[in-house]
Amino acid sequence: MNELFEFDKNYGCVIGTDEAGRGPAAGGVFAAAVYFPEVTAGLISDLQKLNDSKKLSDTTREKLYDVILPNSIHSIICVEVEEIEKINILNSSLKAMKLACDDVIKMAKLENFITLVDGNKNIKNYIYPQKYIIKGDSKSASIAAASILAKVSRDRYMADLAKEYPQYGWNRNSGYLTPEHIKAIDEYGLTKYHRPSFLRKHFEKQLTLF
Repeated sequence: MNELFEFDKNYGCVIGTDEAGRGPAAGGVFAAAVYFPEVTAGLISDLQKLNDSKKLSDTTREKLYDVILPNSIHSIICVEVEEIEKINILNSSLKAMKLACDDVIKMAKLENFITLVDGNKNIKNYIYPQKYIIKGDSKSASIAAASILAKVSRDRYMADLAKEYPQYGWNRNSGYLTPEHIKAIDEYGLTKYHRPSFLRKHFEKQLTLF
């Protein structure tokens, strides 16, 4: 058995959850939750490349995404910029994970299970058993699958936003502060999709130049 599925098997019935988009300066933060109701030899074979989404190519992520969707009970949630600015990015990502997990629990009608959370923080105000797993997206099949659903969904979302604001290159940088993105911000300013709190230091640095 694939070692990531073996890891989950040690915990019994598992929901895995992960987020994508904590670091960028534009766009919402996404989280996904994944429960595999049936883990067959065929599924393990089809997901043999399953891993932390950041370690995979775009093509591999897309292929795994297409396998995960029909073989899992899952939810993908986006918390938008307005909320991020109100409650901060950590709380926003934890909120997105909670909402995604709550959805899966309802859909799967689960009772005896544990939620494995990627990172070093448990989900706030979550009434179900949970355990955070540091670097869980490279250890747990359910977390890795959630990381792929969140990452692919967010990249597609940023590509859509790039059609509205093509000058920022979001289809290439996913909202991260690449030189291209920073140059566009300096030239065109901020959009409604930017996270102003993430750009304070940049603008403070600009002001010190005058």
